[in-house]
Amino acid sequence: MDSVRAAFARAGLVRSRDHRLLGGVAAGLGQRFGFAPGVSRLMFILAIIVLPGSPVLLYPALWFCMPREEEATAPAWTAQPAA
Repeated sequence: MDSVRAAFARAGLVRSRDHRLLGGVAAGLGQRFGFAPGVSRLMFILAIIVLPGSPVLLYPALWFCMPREEEATAPAWTAQPAA
């Protein structure tokens, strides 16, 4: 699962830490594609109305796959060799 989250982080798809309302998914998508958080939430709600079912299933899947912003920017821990 870490490789999936790393791939999302490399693509710039991370859950927003500052503009989160529920899980930060819509705000994170907005940051990635250059929209304000409110605009991306509105687009997500419109997608739910136009495409019933699929966005409702997509949100939890993205919540699970997208790393939090602080996880994506934190340096990876490296083991020190035993002395």
